[in-house]
Amino acid sequence: MSRIIAITNQKGGVGKTTTCVNLAASLAEVQLMQLDERETRLGRRLQPVADQYDYVLIDCPPSLNMLTLNALTAADAVFIPIQCEYYALEGLSALMETVRQIREAVNPKLEIEGLLRTMFDARNNLANEVSQQLLDHFGEKVYRTIIPRNIRLAEAPSFGAPIIKYDKASRGAMAYLALAAELVRREREAEQSDELRAEA
Repeated sequence: MSRIIAITNQKGGVGKTTTCVNLAASLAEVQLMQLDERETRLGRRLQPVADQYDYVLIDCPPSLNMLTLNALTAADAVFIPIQCEYYALEGLSALMETVRQIREAVNPKLEIEGLLRTMFDARNNLANEVSQQLLDHFGEKVYRTIIPRNIRLAEAPSFGAPIIKYDKASRGAMAYLALAAELVRREREAEQSDELRAEA
């Protein structure tokens, strides 16, 4: 039997959204651990409805657990936000190895969609060095759009709104709109390239 639970408080900024998102994710790992074929459950659930949407975005927890495994098994591609810090490169290496293993074991279509530099501060020398290393190593897989460190982006979740609703004129909103446009443009270019190859 389904339970519908409202997470509420009339005061803003107390963690309603954070609690909702994280409790839902935690309830789902607990539930998945008790199921057969648990690694492919999300993919099986998405398959019948995926064609009804242009994009299905899956927010993964910051660890390799059953939820992340399900997401990578169900996904066509991996979109990797990365903060340009030294330790982020170590985590990226581990993620790339995980993607390789999942591609070989259960999801051969899984590809790297791209890497997005987030919380970027151009005044920070290390951030610039890490950014350059990403470009050197991943080339065109690194999005040209860079998401800046922006207080309005940090505030938006506490108001339960995406940045384009919370402050559409902010640098963060402009950056995410640019990212969306870049993602769509890349997708169209890839489709055109595939069509040209098919004709040749």
